[in-house]
Amino acid sequence: MARTPLEFRGAYTAIVTPFSADGSAIDFGRLREQIAFQAAGGVRGIVIAGTTGESPTLEEAEYRELVARGIEIARPLGLQVIVGTGSNSTHHACELQRFAAGAGADAALSVNPYYNKPGQEGLYRHFVTQAEAAELPVMLYNIPGRSGVALTPETVERLSRHPNIRALKEATGSCDSCGEIAARCPGLAVLSGDDGLTLPFMALGAVGVVSVLTNVVPGRVSALCGAALGGRMGEALAIHRELAGLTRALFVETNPIPVKAAMKLQGRDTGVLRLPMTEAKAETVRLLEKVVPAGRGVTAGV
Repeated sequence: MARTPLEFRGAYTAIVTPFSADGSAIDFGRLREQIAFQAAGGVRGIVIAGTTGESPTLEEAEYRELVARGIEIARPLGLQVIVGTGSNSTHHACELQRFAAGAGADAALSVNPYYNKPGQEGLYRHFVTQAEAAELPVMLYNIPGRSGVALTPETVERLSRHPNIRALKEATGSCDSCGEIAARCPGLAVLSGDDGLTLPFMALGAVGVVSVLTNVVPGRVSALCGAALGGRMGEALAIHRELAGLTRALFVETNPIPVKAAMKLQGRDTGVLRLPMTEAKAETVRLLEKVVPAGRGVTAGV
């Protein structure tokens, strides 16, 4: 049976994976609280088991339980659920694609194959093969800083012709790349993969963001996206400037180190990461203390 067409627009949260104090297990009670916080903040959806969710350190069984329980929690709250299904093995990516579809995900987020460093033809064949593994919309994840290779605008245009490839998380940091892709691929939903570039990318044709910042202030990022989509660019710029200090602070170390420290300051996460990721430096915590809204009582819109 064909799925209802999915519209990608607005703010999506690349949600953290909360761990127990010793890091040995996923804290599903806290996950429920964190997803509810996102829904209250008005985001369009969440991304489970992405980079921010520390997917490389999840065991296979943990990944499957996280996806299943995350969908179970988020669906009644009206959130779209996008599941990370990327791998540097095309065969494995196809397995994850089929699992996510069977678990009831709304879409899959698939990163450029990392370490292998394939050429553009290899990237094209990888993503098309994955897209054909299950009837599930695919959001490409173009992040050369992590994967070592970038999708070119030409390759994205080729991929956009596949009916299951519906969106792109553009994390190249390049306005030129974003603008060219948006112009070449009018039927592809382009979303920023960098919080600091959400507004510039939306000015160039992007329709939202897959955000780390929303873990802390979902309401403000949702408001920024809503203003930009509504053509209220002055309002969007004011919010962009308001959030600039917090945005910079969340990326002074490798994501998700600072965002987990920020959520710990809010009383919303243990702050625990799994090796090889380590806790935030003392100077990072001091910086975050100056810009992070304080306390568990912080509203999702502030």
